[in-house]
Amino acid sequence: MSWGTELWDQFDNLEKHTQWGIDILEKYIKFVKERTEIELSYAKQLRNLSKKYQPKKNSKEEEEYKYTSCKAFISTLNEMNDYAGQHEVISENMASQIIVDLARYVQELKQERKSNFHDGRKAQQHIETCWKQLESSKRRFERDCKEADRAQQYFEKMDADINVTKADVEKARQQAQIRHQMAEDSKADYSSILQKFNHEQHEYYHTHIPNIFQKIQEMEERRIVRIGDSMKTYAEVDRQVIPIIGKCLDGIVKAAESIDQKNDSQLVIEAYKSGFEPPGDIEFEDYTQPMKRTVSDNSLSNSRGEGKPDLKFGGKSKGKLWPFIKKNKSPKQQKEPLSHRFNEFMTSKPKIHCFRSLKRGGATPEDFSNLPPEQRRKKLQQKVDELNKEIQKEMDQRDAITKMKDVYLKNPQMGDPASLDHKLAEVSQNIEKLRLETQKFEAWLAEVEGRLPARSEQMRRQSGLYDSQNTPTVNNCAQDRESPDGSYTEEQSQESEVKVLATDFDDEFDDEEPLPAIGTCKALYTFEGQNEGTISVVEGETLYVIEEDKGDGWTRIRRNEDEEGYVPTSYVEVYLDKNAKGAKTYI
Repeated sequence: MSWGTELWDQFDNLEKHTQWGIDILEKYIKFVKERTEIELSYAKQLRNLSKKYQPKKNSKEEEEYKYTSCKAFISTLNEMNDYAGQHEVISENMASQIIVDLARYVQELKQERKSNFHDGRKAQQHIETCWKQLESSKRRFERDCKEADRAQQYFEKMDADINVTKADVEKARQQAQIRHQMAEDSKADYSSILQKFNHEQHEYYHTHIPNIFQKIQEMEERRIVRIGDSMKTYAEVDRQVIPIIGKCLDGIVKAAESIDQKNDSQLVIEAYKSGFEPPGDIEFEDYTQPMKRTVSDNSLSNSRGEGKPDLKFGGKSKGKLWPFIKKNKSPKQQKEPLSHRFNEFMTSKPKIHCFRSLKRGGATPEDFSNLPPEQRRKKLQQKVDELNKEIQKEMDQRDAITKMKDVYLKNPQMGDPASLDHKLAEVSQNIEKLRLETQKFEAWLAEVEGRLPARSEQMRRQSGLYDSQNTPTVNNCAQDRESPDGSYTEEQSQESEVKVLATDFDDEFDDEEPLPAIGTCKALYTFEGQNEGTISVVEGETLYVIEEDKGDGWTRIRRNEDEEGYVPTSYVEVYLDKNAKGAKTYI
């Protein structure tokens, strides 16, 4: 089966067919290209989807992803990201192994087709030229034969006519001979051209055209094989990523199997456990007896006049009052029904202990004293860990600078060692600040865990000194709860032990009495009190002294009934009252 023998006369149809084959190949290339674009678009959408549902860093949402079900969801998102990557691999492999290869092959195919059909047209033109020569020689031979025949007839006519001279007859005879010779020459020429044409025609139909058509057939068959191989590659590219996609799906299944409902339940306990004890039984209040009612150990309310040395709440340590109960501002206040009190226990939420921070804007206290004990312990521990990491980071930086300085000392041409002193001092100062900060939070943590007693006034002032040397921090709720002598106000006296939290913050602090002034002071310099517990003063301003310096470098002053705080002792000139020994000046 050969196109050269079977389709020897179908040159134009073969030309159309081969062009159609190239169009089919280009159409397949376009199909694969659109498939790669779809794969890229799909991969991009999958990545965007995975990114959209990833938890935001440093957000509350990130904290919620500690549960095993949420971790499994994160693993699913990561696996989907890898899954999208495999679709990108499909697109890249199809583009490199199919599109680029076929595009180059199409150009070669077009060139080869053009060359083959050019040879075919050249052979056609040659045979057509031979045919024209044959026709021309044939017509000339025919014309010469007719001319010779007419010349012969004219000679015979002249020779038969007795009136014609002998010379005319001889002339007619010579003319006939010439025409006859020309006819013989045309005949020979025609015969030669005919033989040549027959030879060329035989070569054309049995040699040239079969060879050209055979090349075209082989070219077309290679095209068909090539498009088949491309389709196999198309499937193989998909098949190559199936194992990896299977691993991604296995990872999703594994993540789903790692979900532990019991562990998630325990995490809920750790996240929301307050550390408080449930309320005890409410004592029956007998209104039939005019006598003063007795308060049991488990009662949630008590009058101020009883003055028991220890208040016990459900058998626990003193000073820990149930945070849901409202304080009775007046002993004459009418009692609420027990059903209302019970509903209040069920519906109310624990009130924040740090009222002063809320009055100043509601910022989270630095020592997390607004949280229940268990949650406060976790937050403090987390803060200590973060500070330790920062300290380690600064220490590594200090070591690196020290090594660089040693290199500069050994090789002065590499740099000036003195240029690193400022940076080294800055890093050392940062380390010292972080250590002070860590000690502060460790003290609060130890206090929560019961390892240390409540912070003393000296520790509080040291914290205030550190805060004044660094950037402003949030309100120190723990300081707000402390009294001037360093103890907590909620454990200061027997009366404060039986007080419970009030609904209105302002009413809660109406009972506090300000400390008396022990003298006056004059501001020598302007001080910007930006930290909790400090107060701003202007140079030349006169204020009241309510607590003198106890050796920590801070003096407590008051501007009016509402504004008081600490200022550096070196910033003021203090004048004590007549009970003190004259005036003291701290510069």
